[in-house]
Amino acid sequence: MDTINRRQWIAAALTASVPLVCTQGLLAENGGGNTENLANKNISGKAETMSDISKAANLKGNIHQAVSRWCYGNIPFPEFCDTCRQMGIVGIDLVMPDDWKMVIDHGLAVSMGSLPEVNITEGINREENHDRIVACYEKYIPIAAELGITNVISLSGNRGGLDDESGIAACAKAMKRVMPTAEKYGVTVHMELLNEYDHTDYQCSHTSWGAEVCRRVGSPRFKLLYDIYHMQRSEGEIIGTIRKYADYIGHYHTGGNPGRNDIDETQELYYPAIMRAILETGYTGFVAHEFMPRDGINSLRRAIEICDV
Repeated sequence: MDTINRRQWIAAALTASVPLVCTQGLLAENGGGNTENLANKNISGKAETMSDISKAANLKGNIHQAVSRWCYGNIPFPEFCDTCRQMGIVGIDLVMPDDWKMVIDHGLAVSMGSLPEVNITEGINREENHDRIVACYEKYIPIAAELGITNVISLSGNRGGLDDESGIAACAKAMKRVMPTAEKYGVTVHMELLNEYDHTDYQCSHTSWGAEVCRRVGSPRFKLLYDIYHMQRSEGEIIGTIRKYADYIGHYHTGGNPGRNDIDETQELYYPAIMRAILETGYTGFVAHEFMPRDGINSLRRAIEICDV
């Protein structure tokens, strides 16, 4: 899996032809990344809550840990879900609609839903993309809500010469069109922060830029996905930034720097302190591991232990 990156994985997922299976589910009531209600809902037909999963794995469970599917794409998805549950993982991140029901049937949350028309390079910072992307949200948000999924992703798109103000204005304009649907169904849209080195020319590459989009949208159903690895590369000052912009952050990703590998003692970020800082803000949402593991599932197991503060 070291040879495949996230962009390649998403592109492959978009070509899948498996039909979406949608059954009657529970309409989620929680928002802004909060998982409290979701943890107590029997959305999978099983009695376990997120707390039960954590306790079974001998974890404290203060951090609701999830994992991005694409980093372990060489493991069959049903097997991966079962393994994650056994380790105390409570959600799977960046799952396309075709697989939402399957994740839930394995007793896990879809901690962040991906959508077919949402991609890194061609995003909502350009008005010519708005109708297509807004229609996608309006189609899939009700489906997500019916399955108890409360988080879906957003991406700004590349600059392509666009100045900051124009990009912010365009993103806010698009999301204001989406918010009536998001608010009606209790689903939060999260714009992800990515660095400009791994994703050349990506516009939402600094927390202050994304926070300004949130401010202009003005809805609790629009938040930032704060990727710790990406923001370490873009701007540093991780704990200070988390504290400053906590009200705008609805989801977190982990990753080691340098290299976007394991979050262990070989890299410059000290995750126990970061996790404690996140908890101190009152955050109750998901923290999803999104790094390229050096040792497969063993790397993920170690990351779970490190973040279980």
